[in-house]
Amino acid sequence: MHPWTLYALEVARDRERELQYDWLAAEVRAAQPPKPSRLRRPVALVLAGLSRGTAAAVRRLDDCVADDLGRALAPTE
Repeated sequence: MHPWTLYALEVARDRERELQYDWLAAEVRAAQPPKPSRLRRPVALVLAGLSRGTAAAVRRLDDCVADDLGRALAPTE
């Protein structure tokens, strides 16, 4: 056999071995239950509160600007 043929076969075997290892590692990870995160929920609650607060502030500003704009565009007699 030509040396390049042997090299190609060895590379193919290496790739097959790596795929088997990856597949086995994925199977082991899938069998384990996920660990609950102690940080995710509090961070989500903080971000939700921040989002609600900024939404309320924007609504208040929008009302004020809309009133000012309505007064500025109203015809003066």
